[in-house]
Amino acid sequence: MSTPELHWFKSSYSDSSNGNDCIEVAPTPTTVHVRDSKNASGPRLTLTPEAWGDFVTYASQS
Repeated sequence: MSTPELHWFKSSYSDSSNGNDCIEVAPTPTTVHVRDSKNASGPRLTLTPEAWGDFVTYASQS
């Protein structure tokens, strides 16, 4: 079974005064992949869509 290619984009939730401080996300039907845009080949997080939604809700309250 092959893994489909992920399509990464900068998250609209990753906005700061420093344009280099951002994350990229690649959603699929069952997962949301998250990586540091400055280190695209580095570690990644894989979350359920529900966990990602909970995180975004929590982070937007800060």
